[in-house]
Amino acid sequence: MRNSFFLLLFVCACGLRSNARIQLPAIIGNGMVLQQKSLVPVWGKAKANYMIKVRPSWESHTYSVRSDSRGAWKVLIKTPEAGGPYTLTFTDDEEITLKDILVGEVWLCSGQSNMEMPMTGYSNQPILNSNDAIAAAGNKSLRLFHVPHAVSLTPEYDCAGEWETAAPAAAAGFSAVGFQFGKRLQEILNVPVGIIQSTWGGTPVEAWMNREGVQLFGGRTIAIPAGEEKPDRLKPTCLYNGMISPVQGFGIKGFLWYQGEANVSRPSEYAALMQLMVEGWRKSWQNDSLFFYYVQIAPWNYGARKDSTPYLREAQYNALSKVPKSGMVVSMDKGSATTIHPPDKTTISNRLLYWALGDAYQVKGIAYQSPYFEKMQIRKDTITLAFKNAANGFYSSGTAIAGFEVAGKDKKFFPATARIFKKAIEVSSGSVKEPQAVRYAFTDLVEGNLYNTEGLPVAPFRTDNW
Repeated sequence: MRNSFFLLLFVCACGLRSNARIQLPAIIGNGMVLQQKSLVPVWGKAKANYMIKVRPSWESHTYSVRSDSRGAWKVLIKTPEAGGPYTLTFTDDEEITLKDILVGEVWLCSGQSNMEMPMTGYSNQPILNSNDAIAAAGNKSLRLFHVPHAVSLTPEYDCAGEWETAAPAAAAGFSAVGFQFGKRLQEILNVPVGIIQSTWGGTPVEAWMNREGVQLFGGRTIAIPAGEEKPDRLKPTCLYNGMISPVQGFGIKGFLWYQGEANVSRPSEYAALMQLMVEGWRKSWQNDSLFFYYVQIAPWNYGARKDSTPYLREAQYNALSKVPKSGMVVSMDKGSATTIHPPDKTTISNRLLYWALGDAYQVKGIAYQSPYFEKMQIRKDTITLAFKNAANGFYSSGTAIAGFEVAGKDKKFFPATARIFKKAIEVSSGSVKEPQAVRYAFTDLVEGNLYNTEGLPVAPFRTDNW
């Protein structure tokens, strides 16, 4: 009798499941922000081979789509200019209405611990001026979605996050870089902004790549976890599957990326891996025009990995030419000798913001590109350096310009004296009478203090290929 009772419950549960109303993933929810003036996908599950209707409150048109044999469906809806709040109603036999929907600008921020670091900081590792920023966090036009940590061997359909309106409690646990970027973007553009955070500290770029990207990599053989193998945050594709797949395709303007510390020991691979990761993400979103702005790793004492650190930064710089619609933030003036997590995340978020404003949104008058080495000229014992993105010249934040080295034919580098000369930099060393090459900030821990007049730091570089 007791077994019959449980069998009846099981049958009823199965019956209820087969007639379940529309199910939406967490990213499609109340309070979300949809990318403005776009065709954005909304998707979910319903009964198999069933007609679903989607009705936005901002227009009179109703969209219709039929679910497939597994009940999955997706439809593209047209969004208006920024505004709201709106509703979005989904109907099969019943109705589900999402409320408080805004239309504006949406960005996804991802990477390892320096992107994950919350506004409250880590244990004994603060965020500069965090309490003031948290106290002023309230903003009804800024919405936050935090993807929880998850690993998987195969692409996941959903996650457990939810959209939150910016407030002190929501901001405190959110990415300090992502939150501050979003808040200033909202205030400057005066439109609703949504920030999606998908981050996990200590993770390599391979973990964030999809299966196709890993398979295309032409360097060392990268094993893709499969079968009964246990998923892990360090293994290729496991974070893409668990933390990017559940939100892939959601309408966004672009990506913000801060990662690289976990790949410092393998710099020669990094530019190609990041290129494949971005290509894979854009393909998943079916949008090659999505912007990709990233942060060069900051100075720190990398110990046994110190010699490879500058080459990882060089690989990040080289990725600029490999990844269309990309931009790199230089952080050589915002590192720390005591922690791999520098406390000044405000400056980093601002520099990402400058890229977005000047490049993605074409706001005129904003400088956003750091000076990059362009060419050099050798005259006797002095090398004169010319740079891109320094039309108005340079300044130094210290009494002397730090971080330059020169070498002669023997390839031995010595500290150099640098001075601003017109709109160029002159470098020399008493230890090198016939200089052949220059390096700037080409070590793991150095405080770069040379800027263009707009306040953007010179990117580390070397003129040699030794």
